Amino acid sequence: MSPLKPLCCAILLAALAACDTGLSEPEVTRLQQEAPPGAAPGTCWGKHITPAIIETVTHQILLQPAEILADGTILQPAIYKTETRQDIVRERKEIWFRIPCDDVSTPEFVSSVQRALKVRGHYRGAITGEMDARTRAAVRRYQAPQGLDSGILSLAAARKLGLIEVEQE
Repeated sequence: MSPLKPLCCAILLAALAACDTGLSEPEVTRLQQEAPPGAAPGTCWGKHITPAIIETVTHQILLQPAEILADGTILQPAIYKTETRQDIVRERKEIWFRIPCDDVSTPEFVSSVQRALKVRGHYRGAITGEMDARTRAAVRRYQAPQGLDSGILSLAAARKLGLIEVEQE
């Protein structure tokens, strides 16, 4: 075996260990002062923005056909006009949802979130009590099947995890 092979393997393993699966998580928007219209005072809100998808389409439009003789000789080539248009494939969406307020979102609470997600197979990291990128990615994996593709923990998801009391009517 080549002496470089173990060294290359060690470097590759070190690089893979340094990878964090949640690094692609977009910026988190947690809002305490801003809320959607009609929100109850003292409630905390998160906002997930899905950007619009715009497609650029280019068409060649025939303005004048080519003039071609019977023997195939081209007297005048066809004239085309290029037209470019942008179409909105999917509109931009803002989704507002209730979140636990900062007085609830303590390191102990985040540790409980990490443990609850770990038990359900969504979180594989250490229990740190920090809402880091890896934890937000696990929150997203947990909430996405329920219709919220966000790394911000919703109040509904926290209740479903059994971490916040359910309000009685």
